[in-house]
Amino acid sequence: MGKLPAIVFVILSMNAASAQESKDPKATEVWQPEPEVVTPGTAGNAAPPADAIVLFDGTDLEEWASADDANAPARWTVSGGAVTVKKGTGNIQTKRSFADYQLHLEWRIPENISGEGQARGNSGLFLASTGPGDEGYEIQILDSYNNRTYSNGQAGAIYKQHIPLVNANRKPGEWQAYDVVWTAPRFNDDGSLKNPARVTAFLNGVLVQNNVELQGVTVYVGKPSYRKHGPAPIKLQDHGDPSEPISFRNIWVREL
Repeated sequence: MGKLPAIVFVILSMNAASAQESKDPKATEVWQPEPEVVTPGTAGNAAPPADAIVLFDGTDLEEWASADDANAPARWTVSGGAVTVKKGTGNIQTKRSFADYQLHLEWRIPENISGEGQARGNSGLFLASTGPGDEGYEIQILDSYNNRTYSNGQAGAIYKQHIPLVNANRKPGEWQAYDVVWTAPRFNDDGSLKNPARVTAFLNGVLVQNNVELQGVTVYVGKPSYRKHGPAPIKLQDHGDPSEPISFRNIWVREL
């Protein structure tokens, strides 16, 4: 075979690099800028408003099911007014489906948490669960108090899409709170995207996402994209890492 022109070598090299990058989760990790640390105010337990749907009041998981089988019960542990991830039982999601809403959720990383980076209390709040596995639109849950990881993967991030404006995390062992306004995406009849999803989120009363536009569902490797769906459940993640299990309480939603 004769020699190929130099431009062909350049194109082949670019394609090879692109293919390699598409298989590497580190290709979508963003480490800079690092969000400024802001100390949040005193923790408070926000009671649900009169028009809220209470998804968890500390007593049972009647509003929840297994994310793998909507007909199977959620198998996490309820005790002391909180629900705790039971490792290996899988993600849980609401039995109801939602479009636009306001959500309040409180979560706690164990005080004796071990590990570092992404292996330190990893879970996720999926604002719409769009399919099997971990598909959906995720706000990261993680111990990000003195625990450095990639900025678009720390607590308060729209995972691998939007870095939080600040780091407003409390210490492990203390209750944290998310307050989220979710605007679901809209699609045309042919399945194409009409309006992207948008999120405003507060972590411990501090704004961390300001009406950001999502690029699609959360993915660990590669670039996010949209696939047509309607109202969807809210999902909580059993991440399966070796860290101590995470607990949740006081979960309510207001349909908008």
